[in-house]
Amino acid sequence: MKIRRYTDIEISGLGGKIKQARKADGRSVEVLAGEADISRSYWHDIEAERIRDALPEDTLRKIERVLGIDLGVKFDD
Repeated sequence: MKIRRYTDIEISGLGGKIKQARKADGRSVEVLAGEADISRSYWHDIEAERIRDALPEDTLRKIERVLGIDLGVKFDD
């Protein structure tokens, strides 16, 4: 049997941190978004914090992976 739990947490300034890391990385948004398996426009929406509901954790982890960073987002488990 599967049990699912949804937890949202608010992380202030996360989009700016992603943008700063992207600029430090030097690769284009197109390249990074492709490696994270998301669209370029979605990447820009994430950086601008224009996400309708909440950023899925798996998308955040993909962004961290392609940028080679840990953004410090932790859930209380």
